[in-house]
Amino acid sequence: MKLPLAARALQEECIAVEDIKALFEWLYPADSSLPVQVDRAKLEGKRIFDISLAAYLLESNRKDFSLEALSQDYLGVAFEAPKDDSRAEARERAVCLTQVAAVLADALKKDGSFELFETMEMPLSLVLADVEREGIAVDADYLDALSKEGRAHLDALEDEIHELAGSDFNIDSPKQLGEVLFVDLGLEGGKKNKTGYSTNASVLEKLRNAHPIIDKILEYREYNKLQTTYIDALPRLRGGDGRIHTTFNQTVAATGRLSSSNPNLQNIPVRTELGREIRKAFIPSHEGWSLLSVDYSQIELRVLAHLSGDEGLIEAFTSGADFHAATAARVFGVAPSDVDAAMRSRAKAVNFGIVYGQGAHGLGESLGIPYKEAQEIIDRYYAAYPRVKEYLSETVAFAKEHGWVETAFHRKRHIPELQSTAYAVRAFGERTAMNHPMQGTAADLIKLAMIAVSRRLSAEKFEARMLLQVHDELVFETPENEREHLAQTVSDAMSSVADFKVPLLVSVAFGPTWAEAK
Repeated sequence: MKLPLAARALQEECIAVEDIKALFEWLYPADSSLPVQVDRAKLEGKRIFDISLAAYLLESNRKDFSLEALSQDYLGVAFEAPKDDSRAEARERAVCLTQVAAVLADALKKDGSFELFETMEMPLSLVLADVEREGIAVDADYLDALSKEGRAHLDALEDEIHELAGSDFNIDSPKQLGEVLFVDLGLEGGKKNKTGYSTNASVLEKLRNAHPIIDKILEYREYNKLQTTYIDALPRLRGGDGRIHTTFNQTVAATGRLSSSNPNLQNIPVRTELGREIRKAFIPSHEGWSLLSVDYSQIELRVLAHLSGDEGLIEAFTSGADFHAATAARVFGVAPSDVDAAMRSRAKAVNFGIVYGQGAHGLGESLGIPYKEAQEIIDRYYAAYPRVKEYLSETVAFAKEHGWVETAFHRKRHIPELQSTAYAVRAFGERTAMNHPMQGTAADLIKLAMIAVSRRLSAEKFEARMLLQVHDELVFETPENEREHLAQTVSDAMSSVADFKVPLLVSVAFGPTWAEAK
């Protein structure tokens, strides 16, 4: 049978494409029950230029990566395809695509992003095609039982909320809920908009101690969201091979992180009881196999240590001691042996708060302490790690001067918010400038790790398969005879993917379900 033109082009030519993921979905479907139209091995190392990925590296905040939009923006010409002749349209699109690709290639080189495009984003697209086609198995019977339990729990919560309110109403209606909270119950802090009182999460969080109904409403919302998004939906989302095939998106998150959709497997909470119950539904596809989870440890803080070069922070990671306890000892001026749980908890909060550009107000809210006390803790932190404060200040100053910041691998993010006349918008821009080098570098590391791991699995002919990427975690399924070799192979690849000033440590866990592989 003669291969489609696109399949032959992929095998034989250097080609430009509008969306490599969409092309792979056609030729290499994300469902192993469907046949492939091109041999996977023949795709490795081919020179493919994806204009959407190129534009994403140049403008990570961009929303429209269509050929029409890119033609207008980069060629200054509105692309208009012939409407009556499909062959003529195909020819016109091909000509326009070639012209846009040439301009974007030059722009990437001038921007210093071409190497990132060639060595990270393009190779990753093929790895993602493999991961999406593999999918991950779920236990439908377990989900059915969990769904029945969940419905009963939601019914019970609904009864409790109605009893606390003193009336029946539609909990899912923000308008009715607002009337109950701020009129019937008379709670303070209600703010009306065009449709009624606001009852979003931030409003309800501030009311937690005002009335016992608030905790029940928040629990109901969280449970209902997970019930409908995952517990009830996952069985219906299985492919022809009975597995879940999420889509990983490379051009959505401005930070460089991958996002997941249909279904979004990156948003299943790991710290809540229901989230863990949902993760128990994800299982190996073969009897006697296990799931393996390999997770970068404190990766963004390690990136901060590397980028800032702060000697104290580097020492905290290289000493082998508990990092948050070591930070607490420095911040509170006590011996490591005298650090108690409360000190460690506060040090942990400020460690992660610094990474996200959090100020005293945010830290105070997260710890439940006054603003002044939170500011004192932050001041102590910067005194303990002075180079961190200098680095963050230098990063913001650079961003204001140049309009962008970059990761350790030169992934740029433009920050137009820094030019805003509105203080809140500028403040957001400053937090973004501080955060992007760390979060973006962490995203780059896991992408490089996926490419390295994929190549090693192929070269060493593992039966094991990579199934998921969830932020800093990679999930695999493996037969028992490959368990230890796989764990060592993945750990080595993830730990050695970059030469940083601090070790890139990973945690490794096996289990019969995703929840238990933690």
